[in-house]
Amino acid sequence: MNSAPAMTPDLDRATRDAPRSLVILGSTGSIGTQALDVVASAARLARPVTDAEHPPFRVLALAAGAGNLELLARQAVDFAVAAVGTSGTADDAARLRELLAARTRAASSAALPEVFHGPEAATRIAEWNGTDVVLNGITGSIGLAPTLAALTAGHRVALANKESLIAGGPLVKRAAEATGLADALIPVDSEHSAIAQTLRSGTAGEVARLVLTASGGPFRGMNRAQLADVTPAQALKHPTWDMGVMVTTNSATMVNKALEVLEASLLFDVDLERIDVTVHPQSVVHSMVQFVDGSTIAQASPPDMRLPLALGVGWPHRVTGAAVPCDWSTAAQWTFEPLDAEAFPAVELMKRAGSLGGTWPAVFNAANEEAVHAFHRGELGFTGIVDLVERVVGDHDGVREPTLEDVLEAERWARAHAGERISRGR
Repeated sequence: MNSAPAMTPDLDRATRDAPRSLVILGSTGSIGTQALDVVASAARLARPVTDAEHPPFRVLALAAGAGNLELLARQAVDFAVAAVGTSGTADDAARLRELLAARTRAASSAALPEVFHGPEAATRIAEWNGTDVVLNGITGSIGLAPTLAALTAGHRVALANKESLIAGGPLVKRAAEATGLADALIPVDSEHSAIAQTLRSGTAGEVARLVLTASGGPFRGMNRAQLADVTPAQALKHPTWDMGVMVTTNSATMVNKALEVLEASLLFDVDLERIDVTVHPQSVVHSMVQFVDGSTIAQASPPDMRLPLALGVGWPHRVTGAAVPCDWSTAAQWTFEPLDAEAFPAVELMKRAGSLGGTWPAVFNAANEEAVHAFHRGELGFTGIVDLVERVVGDHDGVREPTLEDVLEAERWARAHAGERISRGR
């Protein structure tokens, strides 16, 4: 059973006419803030609903880390949420309540939202009753438990947390199938959103290959020898997207694309051998589907995450004015180049780990996170990131049908083993 969005989905009229209730995890990060921009814009553009438009959204609850409690409080009051969670301590929760109280008084709001804190806060928010869609914009494998909680509660999940599928693919797939929803998992990454859109052009049996595009990052065209001496500062200068340290570094090493390849396989039930990567530095074509008759369908739009975010929370309907379209009145060139697998071996390594399945992809992801941290501490060279991941994956004695505890234990082992190798310099 395919738990990804259906090829030709639709909602009944009652569902389409009712405001869609959202929970946003990671609300103070890049994904979360842009999603709230989409919600606010949809409210401003609200008009009578037609088949081509989705009605405005209602935000029920938010969750985020403790790094920007002021922004979290402002979001909670501005969107009149019922609950808010922070992964911080009891002191952080007390500070959040103070900020909420002050903003509620200033806004003449009637009630304070309920506050949750600690490592389980996002999971509790993900289960919130009455939710239509949970947008998971948390970074890292800590997003797995909230994804599972949301699906177990019967909610659709708009998934921007790719690590949920990488670390716990079989668990997430089973939870999605148990919801009974054809579109329980809605992709938010621009590449997977593009594929979900283009798959509407044919049936599953007509799909020959998926083609994911990659910008090429800051080191496009460099060979492995040239990459050996690049610095963390250089790795963070992405030419297209504004992302955090982990995701930006992953884009520079092509690990991010490797994760997306496995994610595409799991989302759309396409074998890894039928998924390709092409380098497209303009980042306008976000991905393509090649069909058995030789036709290739591409989705194109300027690089703006608001479009896939809007489609993620509004699926299968499009949100009017979500993003600026391509300007066809001006000249433009799109180029496509093959991926240099010798300089950027992450994609092929992930295909090997993904073919093993079980806990091996979780080990890949956890080892990579440790390697990226070591690179930015000056303890590991740039090419050493993927080299270390390959060694840790090769050393892993995995579990092919893992439980959640098996996945968590494999991640703990991978982090410790990567740390040992880093400390030994190998």
